[in-house]
Amino acid sequence: MQVGGGIRDLDTIERYLDDGISYVIIGTAAVKNPGFLHEACDAFPGHIMVGLDAKDGKVATDGWSKLTGHDVIDLARRFQDYGVEAVIYTDIGRDGMMKGVNIEATVRLAQALAIPVIASGGLNGLEDVKRLRDVEGEGIAGAITGRAIYEGRLDFAAAQALADGEA
Repeated sequence: MQVGGGIRDLDTIERYLDDGISYVIIGTAAVKNPGFLHEACDAFPGHIMVGLDAKDGKVATDGWSKLTGHDVIDLARRFQDYGVEAVIYTDIGRDGMMKGVNIEATVRLAQALAIPVIASGGLNGLEDVKRLRDVEGEGIAGAITGRAIYEGRLDFAAAQALADGEA
């Protein structure tokens, strides 16, 4: 189990981990205060993921309201060096739009890193799951979906079976 959103201090991370959470996801705070992310990775090795939301390769913060000048690949490499376990990459131009996952950008990021990338943003159906499974060897470790399930476009059990190579 993992949790993210609004995590700004080490005490919060410790509380989540003590309560049985496996991974804590740090997003905006990582971009705005990289020292905090570095401290979190040092204090809780093996339990920190970073969420990077981007549009056209540039990282966004504050609920996507602010585009930074940071290149997503450059920032992900730096955070990888801090010791994050994985990068959750959201293409904010596609999230919730049901346009399909940005496979190309996700693969580019995964190829630039030695840690896993979890795809997020735009997953629309089983075809997206298949396309992601086909590039799993590039470093794609999983995917996040929401709206596709809520709107009945994606059967979770079928998607999991396909991801596991059972379908």
